[in-house]
Amino acid sequence: MILLPVRSLPSPAITPPRHRRHRHHTTTPSLPSHSRSLHHHHPGLLRLTPLLASRVDPRPVVGGSAMFSVTKKATTPFEGQKPGTSGLRKKVTVFQQPHYLQNFVQSTFNALPAEEVKGATIVVSGDGRYFSKDAVQIITKMAAANGVRRVWVGQNSLMSTPAVSAVIRERIGEDGSKATGAFILTASHNPGGPTEDFGIKYNMGNGGPAPESVTDKIFSNTTTISEYLISEDLPDVDISQVGVTSFSGPEGPFTVEVFDSSVDYIKLMKTIFDFEAIKKLLTSPKFTFCYDALHGVAGAYAKHIFVEELGADESSLLNCVPKEDFGGGHPDPNLTYAKELVERMGLGKSSSNVEPPEFGAAADGDADRNMILGKRFFVTPSDSVAIIAANAVQSIPYFSSGLKGVARSMPTSAALDVVAKNLNLKFFEVPTGWKFFGNLMDAGMCSVCGEESFGTGSDHIREKDGIWAVLAWLSILAFKNKDNLGGGDKLVSVEDIVRQHWATYGRHYYTRYDYENVDAGAAKELMANLVSMQSSLSDVNKLIKEIRSDVSEVVAADEFEYKDPVDGSVSKHQGIRYLFGDGSRLVFRLSGTGSVGATIRVYIEQYEKDSSKTGRDSQDALAPLVDVALKLSKMEEYTGRSAPTVIT
Repeated sequence: MILLPVRSLPSPAITPPRHRRHRHHTTTPSLPSHSRSLHHHHPGLLRLTPLLASRVDPRPVVGGSAMFSVTKKATTPFEGQKPGTSGLRKKVTVFQQPHYLQNFVQSTFNALPAEEVKGATIVVSGDGRYFSKDAVQIITKMAAANGVRRVWVGQNSLMSTPAVSAVIRERIGEDGSKATGAFILTASHNPGGPTEDFGIKYNMGNGGPAPESVTDKIFSNTTTISEYLISEDLPDVDISQVGVTSFSGPEGPFTVEVFDSSVDYIKLMKTIFDFEAIKKLLTSPKFTFCYDALHGVAGAYAKHIFVEELGADESSLLNCVPKEDFGGGHPDPNLTYAKELVERMGLGKSSSNVEPPEFGAAADGDADRNMILGKRFFVTPSDSVAIIAANAVQSIPYFSSGLKGVARSMPTSAALDVVAKNLNLKFFEVPTGWKFFGNLMDAGMCSVCGEESFGTGSDHIREKDGIWAVLAWLSILAFKNKDNLGGGDKLVSVEDIVRQHWATYGRHYYTRYDYENVDAGAAKELMANLVSMQSSLSDVNKLIKEIRSDVSEVVAADEFEYKDPVDGSVSKHQGIRYLFGDGSRLVFRLSGTGSVGATIRVYIEQYEKDSSKTGRDSQDALAPLVDVALKLSKMEEYTGRSAPTVIT
């Protein structure tokens, strides 16, 4: 082994195994606090293998070739490790139980084809929430023990969910390696902190979430697991420092590369959007902008993209320092939780004499969701994806040759359906969960897709992408205002674009009522009752007329079932639908994104094609249907809730 002085190299990134203590510190003002320190450097000497010492590598080598061994640890199954629509989500204290995370990770490795583990490259990163840094070290040691060749980690374990997808699909290592998958450490829009939520999901080689065939296998493995593999003597890697750390194990070399994922992500965004056109908009004195990362991982990208690349003023950024507890807030980009942005955009309850910005947007914890706001104006996610699809070809270079097709999740309003019909585009209605969009995209059948839960995206990756959605809206605004940025011409606003869309395609009045953390048994009873009622629509319509005589009759009702046109797989029990004669809909779903209890979502939609009636307040227009939905479902009777937790 060669010993080299460290004078010309960064400090080594390896820390010896030690007793784990939780303490907080900050590496730089722009980075999140750490759950534990990894900065115990070995002064003076850095150990390198002869191979590493002799070759020239532009990446800094921050650690030497330490030997590690593999240990088989006996374990027993935990109940309830079934991945939901976006992986496994539980309280941090659940994940901190001995063997809990390890069981799920080993069950995942065991569910994957051998070639996607042995000698493979995997990504391990997430939204930086509490427990992430501990989890990165555990998964890295398990990856080494299971024969993985390389682990790629975002600096400070920060990598947005869409950026992970992009890295899997686009990034090529110095040795020509490509990632075969990723462990993403996120609970998305759920709160973070020592007593809050943590989550983990696995994404496949296409960059998308593992399909049900894989998640079912993972769950089955968690029910029978008796041992897991881990390299306990593998030193922790300093994930705050960019560079490559090399080790040697029973199956040969093993490396951990820490890198700034914003570089790869920005490179991809520049192949999709006209950055110069957006920059002209953002630097115009007539246009004002505001972006709220809600202290989530989007903050690691916001300054690079909006300020350094596109010229926005840094004061345009709100809550863009990622924090392990999201600043004590709820990182869900909606009108309830994005309070500071809502106030700044003139939509809050308190009045202000300050003129709101022209455009505002927010992200969730892992930056795959987005909320779009205009001056004193909220854009529903259902309208947002329809408007992006309607304007994509003329506004976004990536789509200049046309859209292959569009898709939405079943609960999302039918606004996208009308655009698809008018533009003669292929259209798909899929269950909730991005994996269904991914199948269509892999088959070349879908370009733009979205869901009502603030998720929008395209086939550039296989996840929804919050920053992509913001750049798409900025592209549309830039195109609409390309001749208005100078002189006294009035800007075309977000509200102008939405109202023009309604005038062209009609308006789908839409709202969602969320009842969070209700008793799971009561929620299942409520849903079962809604299904049983569907056997007699005449009785249903009789009930409806007693509740509101001004509501149309139900003409069809079912439990949504989807047959994938690509692989033929069938997904059942995807939500309960009541379809009305005038195009209105009521949809009821149990959400799979919570960590405790159950979340009931009620979706209420009414279509209005008369342009003289598209300007009504949404809650006023939907009041009759809301009344029907809550009384028909006996919501208060089953849940004890007189009001929803969140209305969007």
